[in-house]
Amino acid sequence: MRRFTGDARRAVAFPLGGFGTGHVALCGDGALRQWQLSGVPNHGAHLPDSFFAIRVSSLEPPDDVVRLLRASPIARHVRPAPNVSDADVPDAGDLPPWPTVAGTEFRAAYPFASVDYLDDALPVAVSLEACTPFVPLDSDASSLPLVRYRFTITNTGSLFRHGFLLSTLQNAAGWDGVTPLSGTRGAGYGGNVNRVLRRPGQTGVLMDNPTLADDDAAHGELLLWTDAPAAVLPRAADAASMLRFVETARLVTPTQLGDFGDAALRAAVADGVSPMRVPSGPSPAGHTWNAALAVAFALRPGQTTTVDVVHAWWFPNRYADFDRFGPAHPYGRSRFRVGNHYATRFGGAVDVLDAYLTDRERLDTGSRDWATLVSSSDLPPALKDVVSAQGSLVRSPTLFRTADGHVYGFEGALGASTRNWNGDAGGSCPLNCNHVFNYEQALARLFPDLGRDMRETEFAVQAPEGYLPHRVVLPRYLPQLHGVPIGGPVRPALDGMLGAVLKTYRSVLDGAGLPWLRSVWPSLVRLMDHVSSTWDGSGDGVLRGDQPVTYDISLHGPNMFVGGLWLAALRAMGRMASLVDEPSSYGDRFLLASKAYDTLLWNGEYYTQPVTGEEYDFGQGCLSDQLLGQWWAHQLGLGHLLPADRVRSALRAIVRHNLRTGFTDHGYRVFADGDETGLVVCTWPDGGRPAVPLRYCDEVWTGVEYQVAAHCLAEGLVDEATRVVDAIRERHDGTRRNPFNEIECGDHYVRAMAGWSLLDTWTGVRYDAPAGVLRVGRRPGRFPFVAGTAWGAVTVRTDGTASIEVIGGALAPGTVVRVDPAG
Repeated sequence: MRRFTGDARRAVAFPLGGFGTGHVALCGDGALRQWQLSGVPNHGAHLPDSFFAIRVSSLEPPDDVVRLLRASPIARHVRPAPNVSDADVPDAGDLPPWPTVAGTEFRAAYPFASVDYLDDALPVAVSLEACTPFVPLDSDASSLPLVRYRFTITNTGSLFRHGFLLSTLQNAAGWDGVTPLSGTRGAGYGGNVNRVLRRPGQTGVLMDNPTLADDDAAHGELLLWTDAPAAVLPRAADAASMLRFVETARLVTPTQLGDFGDAALRAAVADGVSPMRVPSGPSPAGHTWNAALAVAFALRPGQTTTVDVVHAWWFPNRYADFDRFGPAHPYGRSRFRVGNHYATRFGGAVDVLDAYLTDRERLDTGSRDWATLVSSSDLPPALKDVVSAQGSLVRSPTLFRTADGHVYGFEGALGASTRNWNGDAGGSCPLNCNHVFNYEQALARLFPDLGRDMRETEFAVQAPEGYLPHRVVLPRYLPQLHGVPIGGPVRPALDGMLGAVLKTYRSVLDGAGLPWLRSVWPSLVRLMDHVSSTWDGSGDGVLRGDQPVTYDISLHGPNMFVGGLWLAALRAMGRMASLVDEPSSYGDRFLLASKAYDTLLWNGEYYTQPVTGEEYDFGQGCLSDQLLGQWWAHQLGLGHLLPADRVRSALRAIVRHNLRTGFTDHGYRVFADGDETGLVVCTWPDGGRPAVPLRYCDEVWTGVEYQVAAHCLAEGLVDEATRVVDAIRERHDGTRRNPFNEIECGDHYVRAMAGWSLLDTWTGVRYDAPAGVLRVGRRPGRFPFVAGTAWGAVTVRTDGTASIEVIGGALAPGTVVRVDPAG
């Protein structure tokens, strides 16, 4: 597990919540922040009065110690990182009126986050482990809207101790997730109802707001639950009341009889432990209720107990009420409900809890197996860090799943990096932006069914002419972005179209099946025909003219960024044509195009672009993305698209020229600053920087850094790859930036999911379902793998042999494991 102490806890915010369900973050100081349960991305969302605390008492006076289970807010960095807000503490000046613990230590191995609460005055040791189930390849198991918090309390002293662990939660039904709240007061509140849930061995509070219409965006339920012996305060008007409830709580009968066993504690809390009067009825207008569970515990010297607390939620209504690209439409006040898929699986928050409890052992074991597999592997520490954190990006608010089961994603979640143009709440740049998703590998590898669904959506919105708009309009029955200006870039992105071919082949290799490939084959052919007729008019295999790309501009004339993707797409089309027994000339076209691009663009060190004089072209610049297509080709087992020695030379040049230490203000978005190290998008090592250079050229994008580093690994350039990856993780060490939030145009940015490719390139794992072959590299060690239908550990021995241990899923019968002789 990665460990964060001292100032390195400042910006740590670990997302908890299932895929497409919203989340809450457990932070380095032990507090819960970034409450986004209803699915509205809002990095600054603060739900008051929702915390953990502890009271520890003794049978002989005067010992009685109370603490909030969070540390004091960490002082702001003297030079806060720009464009991020994870270090913000919304309630820094308004903490509940108990002392905080003296300090915390945070550890993470996704999907588990652990906090040790450090305080010499506490006569017990307290730690927390939080988790939302995460099982590779099992999208349903990984899509539960709940968090399980497990507290471990150990009596480290010589005296008998007893007390209460307090867990609180505010009834947020009616809150829009954006409007600021003041205590229990907020717009949308009023008429909130909290009901005690009692079942054998279980206590909880179910929260809703019956006054809300069923289709209200904020309609839903929350649940606070434990299976430990707990006294319940179902309604409270403020944090002080909940703390006072614990301060006045007593265990009279156990104390008198000297019986603090489980049955005695349960009997005692059932009889009531506090004389406090509880408010009744729905909450008054403009207000909601808080709720609290006070779990009783008793410990002899050296004894340990564990307490499980669950937050579950259920918000069924999601609306396509976000920004729309393209021309204005006369939709007026239409709300376009699209719903949440998880809400179709469960009838409410109690159903969510019961689904977890019914399958708890499998879910917890699968989650633990994955976390342990990564953390105990022989991956270098920085790669462990990257692979572990990739799961948090998959389950961030950037991605969601509508009631009909389809998967969609923003480019990121609006935040501090987008305030200059679009505010800081909601989704950034909707939807399914194919040129940004060109870098994503984590979602499609960890959950191939979800990645395959995105391909089906992409082809469902294909224009009659064959092109793919780079954004999807939701609901999909609305007019799509055909024949209209889109935005970011204005015309359909060519790199995104070519990437669709590669992503489709990825799904085929991961086991989508030949029937599925046959179903999308006509769409692929129409797409490639459109690309050829539009940009390869001369027939020499080189794409020319206005080429809209991911930098939100168009490139003009031949360039290897688009050209490499074109070469990879041609080779992938040839492979797929043979699988469906379709005659094709893609192989011949590839050979023609590869030679032409190499001749036109090679400058003796790297690949450039002919100087056109057009704005935003990079000309003689060294573009970090120049070999994106080759990176894809290695992911798909397509081999070298260009001469291997020139590919390696270009990669060395990218790292040599573009990996920079020390940054000054460059007038654009700052993602690396001061004396940090980062790979910039483009440089001009031999001069010739255009008057209007490539847009974003001076920025540092982690998604680009990851693909360059992974490509370096694939080419054997380990030192170069290590330098790039170390730079990323050093910037995201928790001190100024969150290790679980890599930003660009918004938080939790999709492009950063290129980091998953580091795992496959380090291990050499490539799965070819149609051929029934799982290939692994020759690097010795024990490593995690995820391969289409199975996941587990691959062990490569020093003698060049390998074996696999399947932990989840299953490989197709007869699958052969082969060690790549060149890997």
